[in-house]
Amino acid sequence: MGHPTEGTLRRLLDEPAGVATADREHAAACPACRRRLAAIRDDAELVGAALATGVDLGADVDVAAAWPRLPAAAGPAAGSASAAGTVAGPRRAGSGARRAGRIRAALRRPAAATVAVALVVTGAGAAAANGWLPIFRTEKVVPVGLTTSDLNALPDLRDYGDVVVDRDPDVHPVAGAREAAAETGLDVPEVTRLPRGVTGEPAYQAGGAASVTFTFSADRAEGAARAVGRSLPPPPPGLDGSRVRLVAGPGVAAVWSKSGVPVLVVGRAVAPRGFSSSGVPFEVMRDYLLSMPGVPESVAAPLRTFNAQGSALPLPVPADRVSTSPAQVDGQPATVLATRDRSMAAVVWVHGGVVTVVAGALDAGEVLSVARSLR
Repeated sequence: MGHPTEGTLRRLLDEPAGVATADREHAAACPACRRRLAAIRDDAELVGAALATGVDLGADVDVAAAWPRLPAAAGPAAGSASAAGTVAGPRRAGSGARRAGRIRAALRRPAAATVAVALVVTGAGAAAANGWLPIFRTEKVVPVGLTTSDLNALPDLRDYGDVVVDRDPDVHPVAGAREAAAETGLDVPEVTRLPRGVTGEPAYQAGGAASVTFTFSADRAEGAARAVGRSLPPPPPGLDGSRVRLVAGPGVAAVWSKSGVPVLVVGRAVAPRGFSSSGVPFEVMRDYLLSMPGVPESVAAPLRTFNAQGSALPLPVPADRVSTSPAQVDGQPATVLATRDRSMAAVVWVHGGVVTVVAGALDAGEVLSVARSLR
């Protein structure tokens, strides 16, 4: 008997009584299917957290709350775009359901990959007296172009240790910019030039800091290697049990919507910072984790070029669906992302430890114009 399809495994979560007994028994006994089922469950929880608006995704989707939550779900620098290669062309607004489908797809493995990569590259220095040493502070975001198959092939970080969400950002609506600033301590960006078709006042949301900790387990990593018929060299001294923590936020977002669908989002958050409990040199930890089974060489190769001193946060980008290019915003280097179907674009930059993102159902030139008009 073959493995159940992904659809069958998803139904096993939502409606187990509707799945054939043979498929249920196979999924319970098969280690590979159990791992797939766990990944599907986590994807569902991630999407549920990001799109928790109380609206059925099959109906008129109010994803206004989802946009500001994307940084919390997929990494605080989840938006991007550029000027040098401005993508011109007609705007394709699309239906709410279609846009929700794109969000669901983006929040699956690529989102998990963003968190995993961010944790991998934060590295480690010498242990601090309190057990946590600051070892990374985002000063720029650097896109890493990968194919969708590369992103989907990334292994689950939990095969190599524990991933724990220490603190949820608790994104919630606030009355206005003044309230958002008072709650987060951030200067809320003020848009002085709205693009054509975007009108009215925005809705504001705010959230606290989010924190995720990864604890490496040599036993778990060896088990993952054996499951695919490989063995691992002994981990470097001190790596087993070492912890890396990624903290980001607080953050604010202003959202302009049309017919319940966001058309422009301007967000700002304290950029990701990394901490370590280990004395393992950064390059040793980086290279060992990137040698884990299942990490494609096309993914590992560009990540080996990153180091803790560079303070660059890699942003995995599905290059077959999204183009990237460099730009300048108020003298700061920025990255522009634009979907190849020209339906969405974003620009992201970091200044003074704060990341700002402008994104929407616009073209690259429009989001860049908004970004340069911020006060």
